[in-house]
Amino acid sequence: MSLLVVQHQTTCPPGRVGTWLRDAGVELDVRRPYAGEALPADLSGHDGLLVLGGQMGCRDDEVAPWLPAVRDLISTAAKGGTPALGICLGHQLAAVALGGEVGRNPGGRTIGVLTVGSTDQLADDAVLAAAAGAPVPQWNDDIVTRLPEGAVALADNERGDLLVARLAPTVWGVQGHPEADLDIVTAWAASDAGAPEVEGVDVPAALTAVEQAQPAIEAAWRPVTEAFAARLG
Repeated sequence: MSLLVVQHQTTCPPGRVGTWLRDAGVELDVRRPYAGEALPADLSGHDGLLVLGGQMGCRDDEVAPWLPAVRDLISTAAKGGTPALGICLGHQLAAVALGGEVGRNPGGRTIGVLTVGSTDQLADDAVLAAAAGAPVPQWNDDIVTRLPEGAVALADNERGDLLVARLAPTVWGVQGHPEADLDIVTAWAASDAGAPEVEGVDVPAALTAVEQAQPAIEAAWRPVTEAFAARLG
């Protein structure tokens, strides 16, 4: 099984999700367009698509000129029934690629460990069901404000923000970062130090929460990743 992975920047690697996918027998074809690596024109050589996070917005094409190609790949996956998973920015890219909308969270930046709500829709989902009640790190300014037609909101976090969704029959989105371990999140904190978006945020407490949640994140999100991998076969 070959999975195309789009990585948007050095500090947003596949992380734990990549490890879990490899453990499930998936070969990762990681493309880094920010480093000059080309994206394929289609998904004919791959069994699925994983789009990771990044600091840019989902329509910041002038900052990240490869984003139109990523949105096209997501549309291709949806039309062709190819499994695709978007994480944070990837989730937002999938939403707009399929006709939804993304905007700034009026509640401000979300930082820390939040919880996936438990809903009937989530319990019935073939990929994300194991995430019900699970913790997940979040570090985002934008959120999906309108889902594409036919999409299913699966669960919010405790702030009332959409956290997981089935954006098309074979396309899933997660606003959180199940792939991000403590080292990854610590790098984000260092990058954001002094930024106005983190003013008033207890970043050390957020990092402590990420560290403490590691076992529970593994317990919930490894099965989610395995369920996604099973769709590739």
